[in-house]
Amino acid sequence: MPRPLVPLNPLTSTGRVLWCAALALFSAVLMLFWSPAHADDSEARKGESPYFAVNSNEPGTDRLPLKSTQVEVRIVGVIADVTVTQHYRNEGQRPIEARYIFPGSTQAAVYAMNVRLGDRLLTARIKEKQQARIEYQAAKAEGKTTALLEQQRPNIFEMNVANILPGDDVAVELRYTELLTPRDAVYGFVFPTVVGPRYNSPDRAASNGSAIGGAYLKSGEPSATTFNIRVTLATPVAVKEIASSSHDVMVDGAGTQHAAVSLKASDKPANNRDFILNYRLAGDRIESGLMLFRGADDGGENFFLAMVEPPKAIASKQINPRDYVFVVDISGSMHGYPLETAKVLLRNLIGGLRASDTFNVMLFSGSNRMLSPSSVPATRANIDQAIKTINAMGGSGSTEIVPAIKRVVAYPKADEVSRSIIVVTDGYVSVEAEVFQLIRQSLNQANVFAFGIGSSVNRHLIEGMARAGQGEAFIVTKPEQAAAQAEHLRKIIEAPVLTQVKARFEGLDVYDVEPAQLPDVLGGRPVVVFGKWRADANTSGLPVGSKLIIEGRAADGQYRNELATSGREDATASALRHLWARQRIAALSDQEALEGGSTQKAVITELGLSYGLLTQYTSFIAVDQRVRNPNPSLMPSVDQPSPMPEGVSNAAIGAEVPSTPEPAAWLAMLLVLGIVVATVWARRDRG
Repeated sequence: MPRPLVPLNPLTSTGRVLWCAALALFSAVLMLFWSPAHADDSEARKGESPYFAVNSNEPGTDRLPLKSTQVEVRIVGVIADVTVTQHYRNEGQRPIEARYIFPGSTQAAVYAMNVRLGDRLLTARIKEKQQARIEYQAAKAEGKTTALLEQQRPNIFEMNVANILPGDDVAVELRYTELLTPRDAVYGFVFPTVVGPRYNSPDRAASNGSAIGGAYLKSGEPSATTFNIRVTLATPVAVKEIASSSHDVMVDGAGTQHAAVSLKASDKPANNRDFILNYRLAGDRIESGLMLFRGADDGGENFFLAMVEPPKAIASKQINPRDYVFVVDISGSMHGYPLETAKVLLRNLIGGLRASDTFNVMLFSGSNRMLSPSSVPATRANIDQAIKTINAMGGSGSTEIVPAIKRVVAYPKADEVSRSIIVVTDGYVSVEAEVFQLIRQSLNQANVFAFGIGSSVNRHLIEGMARAGQGEAFIVTKPEQAAAQAEHLRKIIEAPVLTQVKARFEGLDVYDVEPAQLPDVLGGRPVVVFGKWRADANTSGLPVGSKLIIEGRAADGQYRNELATSGREDATASALRHLWARQRIAALSDQEALEGGSTQKAVITELGLSYGLLTQYTSFIAVDQRVRNPNPSLMPSVDQPSPMPEGVSNAAIGAEVPSTPEPAAWLAMLLVLGIVVATVWARRDRG
């Protein structure tokens, strides 16, 4: 017969111990569930976070309207022209509206959108954003098939297509152009295929506009949407060493001036990671150059592009001691493969520091902490201790990057020390503007280099941080790339080829030059200059003797190089018009982020409308004038689910996966239990 339960007597010695332990455990649990980090996750899950796709049992709704994405890329010289075609098909039993969040290049100038509906072609118009939304909602309510393309971030777009009738096959065609710049004499083209889930901090949602969210398939679940990409290259010299580090590809024409690249047939999903294509041109170094485009004779604008290409990186001479601060994201979305890749990267970065260097490491998720109160010398013992601590970390919690950046830019340093801040993250946040502003305000304190870790990182954040800090952005998609990227960072920092760089024209009237201030020319990284020029009304040619002069300070003294404008005109380089406008918009957007609010809205809107470009304040709208759906009010809206980025676990989606306690919460629990145990033993000793 089982023994009866005996009520616990709190007045006994054993009872006091157990009651204290229970009270401590209850207090620790309260701290865990009411910690600020947990509150952040809970609030974000109320509707701001991305969510998993839920298959509907409703027979009249097709949850997968996007059937395929086809990408055609044509690269001529240093300019890529890209056409993206998305096929939407309604296989359900009633009209639907589809919403799809998809990525794009941070450098893309989106200049055209067409919609093909059966045998009809609808050409989209660029409109002010709110006006485009009004027209879209009106057409939707009238039962007309309509498409709206909006920019949520420079690298994130939202497509809405309303009144897709049963059996409809709607093809939406986007066109953009992009400038390709080499690094270490290697050109790279990147086509992002999926937007990684973004953590949206609730206390900043109001100041950052609408949150970035969408439906996601569970990790490892393949998408029913097909993806294909084809790249053709036409270059002035032979293409060599052309390969993709992300996908299995077929290459035709390698070693010639005309090459083509396409995907190999594979059972592996192709749309859950960035498509990356790298190629090298013949020769050990790429020539610097100047390209000019003349607009229409009736007063059209003329544009130029100049590239200042550094020589091959050379061994640096004696340099001053440097301080490095590594800022490492250990949030939930970094759990698993991304964090393991980050560990490999950090082991290579920290392990290669010079004895004269100092360093520190900050770890952040919902909270942040430094491994040491101040930077420590890069001795073997300190390096080993840092690597040991990093190896023990796991990914959990939210991604509060703003408090982390605030703390690191305020981190004191000696005047004679040159500091570099290296941020390691997947960038799955929605507070880019705040981060850029913090970095720009601290330009006199440190250079900023950003490492994006993962198969589909937030390139807008990664590249924007580096641009704001006049540093360099790195993307590491695989662990085996970490060592090479770490080595490349060291080469860049230790090999400034040209400083105090200035570019000016003689004999040619130029204006609206971007960027206004040129950065240093670092080893393996060119400087690109855009601008406009005025033609002489009395002649069809360029002024005799006009030239571009590049000046600066090299390691051996003053540097000067001249490029004649004669023979530099290219009638096929009309893309310079869009590229210049995109560069100007990016500069204004950075300024707006620094000032806060919408201070540059009017200028950016005017640029978008004048040059036909998608911006944060302009959108593309296409409307079929025929009424096709007699009952538009009954039309359901569906979210097109995206595949989870390769290597990202379900922990990145707060709505379905319980939040893992922050390290600070575990520490609080252990601390309270430790106090209770110490108190009990002290009383026992006194007794």
